[in-house]
Order: sequence, then C-alpha cells, then structure tokens
Amino acid sequence: MKAIVMTGYGGPEVLQYKDVDKPSPTANQVLVKVHAASLNASDFEIMRGSWAGRLGGPMRTKHKIFGTDIAGTVEEVGTNVTRFQPGDEVMGDLLYPNGYGAFAEYACALEKVLAPKPASMTFEQASTYPEAGIIALQSLRGKREIQPGEKVLINGAGGGMGSFGIQIAKYYRAEVTGVDSAIKLEMMKSIGADHVLDYMETDFTKTGERYDMILDTVAHRSLRSYRRALNPNGMVVIVGGNRRALFRALILGPLVSRMGSRSFGINPLDTDPMEDYDFLAELFEAGKVVPVIDRRYPLSEVPEALKYLEEGLALGKVVITM
Repeated sequence: MKAIVMTGYGGPEVLQYKDVDKPSPTANQVLVKVHAASLNASDFEIMRGSWAGRLGGPMRTKHKIFGTDIAGTVEEVGTNVTRFQPGDEVMGDLLYPNGYGAFAEYACALEKVLAPKPASMTFEQASTYPEAGIIALQSLRGKREIQPGEKVLINGAGGGMGSFGIQIAKYYRAEVTGVDSAIKLEMMKSIGADHVLDYMETDFTKTGERYDMILDTVAHRSLRSYRRALNPNGMVVIVGGNRRALFRALILGPLVSRMGSRSFGINPLDTDPMEDYDFLAELFEAGKVVPVIDRRYPLSEVPEALKYLEEGLALGKVVITM
C-alpha cells in the first residue's frame, strides 16, 4: 500500500511517499481502508518533534506513519472485535496513544476509538470530526454547558477546531466572537459568528469587553491577561498554543481558579467520546454543525498540505483524499 512515511523529526522534507506493507489487525483492532483523513495542528507538531509530538518517541519517532483522523470502510476485524464487521463505514481518532497511521491507504485502529460514520456524511466530512469536532464540543460544554445569551470568544476561530466551535456555541444560542486573521473574518461570519476580530489589529484582552467563556486554540497569553477579559464566574479553556501557555493552564490554572470565581484550565477530554459522535451527527443532519473544508490534497501531497496548514492559512479543515 501507499503511505506517507516519516524518516525523522523536522520539516516536510522528512516525509516520503512510498510503498509499505499493509498492516494486519490485532485481536482488538479493526483494519480500515482509509478513504479520507484530515489534518490537525497535532500533525505538524508530531512532524516537527515538539514536546507533545515526542510522546510517541522522545529521540526518534516510534510511529513511521502518522496522521490521526480517519474515515473509511472496515476491511477486516480482529478476533475480539464485536461492534464492527467488514463493509461498515467508520471514523475515528488515532492520536497518541492510539497508534497513529492515518496517512496511508490502510490503517489499524482499536475498536474503542472508532464510531459509525453517518450515512448522510461524505467520507471527507466524516474525517474532519474525530479530533477538531470532538475536542471543540467537549471543551465548550465539558465543565459546564453554555447558557443562552452567554458571551463566548473563540481565539483561532477560523481554523478547523475554531470553525466547529463557532457553530457549536451558536447551537447553544451564545453570542459568539471569533478571533483570527483578516482573511478568515468573512468565513467566520458566514458560519454564525456575531462579531469577528482581526488579531493583528485588536487584542481581545484589551478591548474592555468581558466574556463568560474563552476557548483558545492558539494560546500564548498569561492567565492575568485572560482575567481582564472574563466576567465574574467566567471560564478560560485552552486547547492549543505554545508550551508556556499550556504549562501555565495545566499547572497554575487550577491554583488560580481556587483563588477566585473565574476558572482557568485545559480542555476536559472525555476518553469515551461515542455519545459526542452521536450528538455531532444529529447536529450535522439538522444542518447546525457542518464541517468547513478549505482544501483537499491527494495522499502524495501530504507534505504540501501540512506546509499550508502550518502557515495558518487554512479556512477550516484541510482534507487528504486517498
């Protein structure tokens, strides 16, 4: 089979498009014929060898074939698999510790990380949900559900996770402000954002506006700066950004939260997201949450696709087709 193989940590030059052996599922795995995969920030972090990317191999990548989000058809099942059979259409997230392997014509996945693909979704649409859609949903309603009329700000709202976040927050009837680059403002409005800010022109922590929830997908600020932009009892949830911001949210966030009415922390992930897949499928079929797909690349052009995503140009999701 064809696959994108990572020869080491670095830029797109470490990726090779080549023939490799087709994998075989273990007892608890499903072999999926991949029809589409989607890109996430975690992919170029793994490629570059960031601290999070090195969880699978500190000095040298353990998983030669990376990529996390897949949608495809079950080809073969392991002896212990009971939920799926050959021919079923599925989607799932192979992020660490679930083995990676999405950038290939076939991938093995643990049964527990796969969900049935709704018949109304294309494979390309389904491939965008497992990481970006699920994390956006869990972050926005994980610690407490958004109430109608609450003010929600999403930083990085024009990307894959942010574009899901806007639509999910609007489903809960929030007043949504999206922050991103100028080229993404019109797209954010088109999917429901009530207000949009160009981060190059406006620092949302210095406008005097106050929010009930801030979802930050590209965090780099101090907790003190977020505090200026929060209402009493407001909440900041960080799902991505630089190492310092993530460390502050993880270590200092709980301590600062106990000292006042405002809450700071990272996204509260649920390790069993199957109900979330079902919920997002309902929202998709109702036309409430529909993936924004910017570009599609063939498998052989994964390096070019990752370069485009890393430059921050993508409006929504970037999809790889097999």
